[in-house]
Amino acid sequence: MMDVAIIIVNWNGKDLLRRCLNAVRETVQEVSYETYVVDNHSSDGSQEVVRNEYPWVKLIANTENLGFAKANNQAMRLSLEQSRYVLLLNSDAFVKPRCIDQMVAFMDRHPEAGLGAPKLLYEDGRLQRSCYTFPTLWTELWIALGIDKFMSRSRLFGDYNLTHWNYDTVREVDVIMGAFMLARREAVQQVGLMDEAFFMYSEEVDWCYRFAAAGWKTLFSPAVECIHLWGGSSQQVKVESLIRLYKARVQFARKHYSGLTTLAYKGVIALNALVRIIPGAPFYLRSAHGRQKHYAFRRLLAAVPGF
Repeated sequence: MMDVAIIIVNWNGKDLLRRCLNAVRETVQEVSYETYVVDNHSSDGSQEVVRNEYPWVKLIANTENLGFAKANNQAMRLSLEQSRYVLLLNSDAFVKPRCIDQMVAFMDRHPEAGLGAPKLLYEDGRLQRSCYTFPTLWTELWIALGIDKFMSRSRLFGDYNLTHWNYDTVREVDVIMGAFMLARREAVQQVGLMDEAFFMYSEEVDWCYRFAAAGWKTLFSPAVECIHLWGGSSQQVKVESLIRLYKARVQFARKHYSGLTTLAYKGVIALNALVRIIPGAPFYLRSAHGRQKHYAFRRLLAAVPGF
């Protein structure tokens, strides 16, 4: 049995995928592993790159974009019977030396953990906040009103993003970012695979929620590090991505909370958009990037009733 099956979902990220696979090949030293790339019908030659340059990788070449959850599930179904752990690794996440070795050892020391995650860093070495609490009406309201930013060190208002914590201790958390999720085989077999009803966004929140409901812990290790490019300041705001993000949050609320809570949740998201459209206009309309964000929130407000 392998120690870990590494699963990378790719969509038109050929250059990032190369860097991700090179990092795996160069840094794993102690554990046995197999690697899967699930390509969601890329048009940039990603599949050819995997076939020609990485013959040790098992390629699943989809003929359409199946989304993040369904693509991960394809590889998990193939690997769960022969690996002690499965690692869901984003193509824009680059493991540092012995990162995977150390995370497997960390999980071996913590049999109560169903999921584990390392410290994620931006490429310049800054901390990337990658652990969260489960979303609630209150946390969404603090975000909508911007209180989470102004009182980030508060255990009440900064709770969702855990901004009162320095990521310097081993800690049980509710949610870890999907960029690096190491899952225990027995836990996945009990909890089940990712919910394929989530096409993109919130699938990892739903998975973590189900792990917690089944009695498994999600643990963070500060001693293990991985580079992740997500959320760079130059990243363009995509209108459809913003709408998908909040639609998925409502989808999560509808699945796990009451109908009344879900309705209120939609109202808070609409408030979030309104705050950025009206009081936030002088700030957003000063730059081209800000104007794009302002437009995105106007589109979001119009879309909320249909969520």
